[in-house]
Amino acid sequence: MEMVNQKQSLELVEAEAHIWNQVFNYINSMSLKCATELGIPDVIHKHGGPMTLLELVDALPGVDKAKADCMYRLMRILVHSGFFEGYSLTPASRLLVGDRPMSMKPFVISQIDPILTESMHHLSRWFQNTDDRTAFHTANNGLSFWEQKERNPRFSRLFDQGLASDTPMVADVITRDCRQVFEGLDSVVDVGGGTGTLAKAIAEAFPQIQCTVLDLAPVVAGLEGTRNLKYVEGNMFEYIPPADAVVLKWLLHDWSDEESVQILKKCKEAITSNGKKGKVIIIEMVVDNNESLETQLLLDMLMMTLARGRERKEKEWAKLFSDAGFSGYMIYPLLGLRSIIEVYT
Repeated sequence: MEMVNQKQSLELVEAEAHIWNQVFNYINSMSLKCATELGIPDVIHKHGGPMTLLELVDALPGVDKAKADCMYRLMRILVHSGFFEGYSLTPASRLLVGDRPMSMKPFVISQIDPILTESMHHLSRWFQNTDDRTAFHTANNGLSFWEQKERNPRFSRLFDQGLASDTPMVADVITRDCRQVFEGLDSVVDVGGGTGTLAKAIAEAFPQIQCTVLDLAPVVAGLEGTRNLKYVEGNMFEYIPPADAVVLKWLLHDWSDEESVQILKKCKEAITSNGKKGKVIIIEMVVDNNESLETQLLLDMLMMTLARGRERKEKEWAKLFSDAGFSGYMIYPLLGLRSIIEVYT
């Protein structure tokens, strides 16, 4: 009987620790945001090597020198999380150095902005509310994410910069390691391509391809193209310009299955309107039981909370493609958390 009680006590202690870890896990991301906003990776990078605590505090602009002990405690949790090794950079913190082509500094700051995180506080109320489409609606007096983004120029710029900062790494991989995806193409449309970071990389790597960026008027207004790159104002739910291939980077996860099928049908019209049988090139997560599963599930919750979207398993992707009238697809898991999916007519 005593052994049973000891086992129950151990399980109870472990269960309590598990709850504590989950409850306070948000402090990891908030600490990372703090370090990024303070410019700690930038200062260590500029220093050119490991620093002492006092050197770090002295080099950080505006930081109160009396808070050196607090800085030690901030760095301690970030070292434990693998973002720093001592007071030197790791591969992860090198990606947080600003003013570099593949810096993820804007991504970190934008994705932990209160406008996004506030919605998570309203999930339980949303589940009990039959009127609001998402928890974001519940948290923002009925406004959708896109409406709030339009009304808040500060957040809109921050969010767009965050998404754009992710693109150079993706562009580097697909133009170097996935060149076969673009072989034989004469024209490509990047739908929802923003300021054209990905399209510019494709246009430069494949000068024979005519690239078009399709996005809403406020996004592309005033942007100038190049010899093989142009910008077109438009709504993907209404019309996508004809092309041999349509690129959808991290776009369909924002939308419900019904809306995604509508978008894919417009893509199909675009790649078959010139008499050819083109393809759709999708850059998205394919949820699978791998080392990235937890992050994929977290992103799925975020999509549910913000925009009625979702991260999808392969069979869910296959159903979307079938419902939109496509005949087949191929998945290339070359982008870590995400994959490149070729979809054929």
